[in-house]
Amino acid sequence: MTTAPIALFVYNRPEHTRRTVEALQKNALAQESDLIVFSDAPKSQSQTEAVREVRQYIHRIGGFKSIVIVERETNLGLARSIIDGVSRVVDAQGRIIVLEDDLVTSPYFLDFMNRALDAYQDDEKVMHISGYMFPIDQTDLPETFFLRTASCWGWATWSRAWQHFEKNPGLLPGEFDASAIRRFDMDGANSFWAQVEQNAQGLIDTWAVFWYASVFKKNGLCLHPRVSMVNNIGHDDSGEHCRQTDVFATTLASKPVSGFEADIAESALAHARTREFFLAPGAPETSRSTFRRLLSAIRRRLP
Repeated sequence: MTTAPIALFVYNRPEHTRRTVEALQKNALAQESDLIVFSDAPKSQSQTEAVREVRQYIHRIGGFKSIVIVERETNLGLARSIIDGVSRVVDAQGRIIVLEDDLVTSPYFLDFMNRALDAYQDDEKVMHISGYMFPIDQTDLPETFFLRTASCWGWATWSRAWQHFEKNPGLLPGEFDASAIRRFDMDGANSFWAQVEQNAQGLIDTWAVFWYASVFKKNGLCLHPRVSMVNNIGHDDSGEHCRQTDVFATTLASKPVSGFEADIAESALAHARTREFFLAPGAPETSRSTFRRLLSAIRRRLP
């Protein structure tokens, strides 16, 4: 197996970064993998010390085949940093595994990602490998399955898929009719389209919804594990776009996936269970939380 390079994006959270790296180091394939760390520069003077702490830590990292550190000289922001970093790595090496600084992985995360990248290398319809899976009812679900939606909490892709990525919020409204928007929003269960509109209005600056839109426009599919390989520890109000909640917390996989889905089609059962998760009482607020997200976005844009 030829391991894919791992791109890790860090900013100003030293403790989250440490937990992310230490979990990744416990993967058997870590020592066979090249790690590229992209460290964004501070956005304001108040962030300088935290960024310095993170950079001190990443220069001490070991346990990988090679480590390259890219320290940004100016603040790009999360979206621009990820778009630039992913493009650079995938263009040079053809495939990539992507992590951010608040993602704790299962010891079998790299095994899952690399085997999936090999398994679907030549299937144009498969565009994205998701390491995270929502805490849904797992009854009767296969070990892996496809959804149209792309979870970007620990993910992988190929240059053949990433070449279709486009972030242009002004163009999307003309390309999506009402029916497409409803499908894009998981048949009305989520509010991904609201993120597109907020980007177009300059209220937020994100990237993941545009990767999902790029996959969606190509009728692509995203592989997911039944048992999550990733847990997001950033929902403690420390992240740039995440507010405090434990609703996304999940149990990490304690064994490797034995095989991969052969039917290249969206799983109706997994889709229904994911919709149930978002529609259930106490689930993540979607369209109902738009006003709160706007306030949070405005607050985070201030110095």
